[in-house]
Amino acid sequence: MTISRRLRNVCLLVGAGVGLASCGTVKFYAQAAHGQWHMLHRARPISQVIADPSVKAPVKAKLQVVHELRSYAKTELHLPVESQFSDYSDLGRRYAVWVVFAAPEFSVEAKTWWYPLVGKLKYRGFFDEASANAEAAKLKAQGLDVYVGGTEAYSTLGWFADPVLNTFLHRSDAELAELIFHELTHAKLFIAGDTDFNEALATAVGEAGVRRWLQSKGEAAKLAEYERNLAKDREIIHLLLNTRAELKQRYATSQDLTAAKAEVFRHLQQGYESIKQRWSGDSRYDRFFAKPMNNARLNTVATYYDLVPAFERLLKQCDGDLDKFLARVEAMKSLGHDERRAALLSATALPAAL
Repeated sequence: MTISRRLRNVCLLVGAGVGLASCGTVKFYAQAAHGQWHMLHRARPISQVIADPSVKAPVKAKLQVVHELRSYAKTELHLPVESQFSDYSDLGRRYAVWVVFAAPEFSVEAKTWWYPLVGKLKYRGFFDEASANAEAAKLKAQGLDVYVGGTEAYSTLGWFADPVLNTFLHRSDAELAELIFHELTHAKLFIAGDTDFNEALATAVGEAGVRRWLQSKGEAAKLAEYERNLAKDREIIHLLLNTRAELKQRYATSQDLTAAKAEVFRHLQQGYESIKQRWSGDSRYDRFFAKPMNNARLNTVATYYDLVPAFERLLKQCDGDLDKFLARVEAMKSLGHDERRAALLSATALPAAL
């Protein structure tokens, strides 16, 4: 699994609060509601799809894996499966949604958008690429750094019965498992207005779930491959997070911000080339680094991974007990943004106390 694929997870809540919005926002929610309707309208029960002789065998095989994953998530991970991912919807396109990220030209603090029920999120999602690009153009005209990425995954955080999408199915079984467990974690626990906390939590649970699932199946070779790919992803992620931290420091201290920014991104590219040489020319990340880098693009990495190590430490403190782990995380839900981070980081520096 490449880092670009690992970043193609997004959770959007649509169709709520349209009457409270401005004209531009009404247009956004209208496209979101239509996209949600289209997705659900095309959905069929997975059992029917598997029984349909016109459906290709590889699709049926992946849907059988989804059936297995749903069962495992329910019985072993205690995630809220219920009606989630029990239907299949072929959207007829490569990505489920296109997501816009933005940040000031000389800041790594992400722009946020407010949504009914879920509060502030660090992205804006669209069901068609043209609309996403139009939004990006408006933000660029305001002088912001902008990144638009197609996403394969999509969920409504449990508000609707989300179907499995055709955009999921080209993944390996391990990658598919991580996606399903990630999205079900959002349905289990989601804190309004805290994108980084939610995504890092779901990432940590998703990865832990994959390890347990593969171990339960005796798939030692697939688990070893998953760990190797994950280790490579983490090395690249570490490079990107360090770059973001360096940018933050340079923006606060440099007099020539444009030159400082260009220099940091040159160092990033050099860092990748050094890693690639140690990996004997592994080129799976080349497409990610070939695209122009900016503050907004770096933030997509921070959103998903900055807090993952803290969640992993907390899960270890809980002796791998996911129920206990999620109970401790849920206890942080009532805290404010900064208090919640402090609680997470302090909890992982002390013995478990629940």
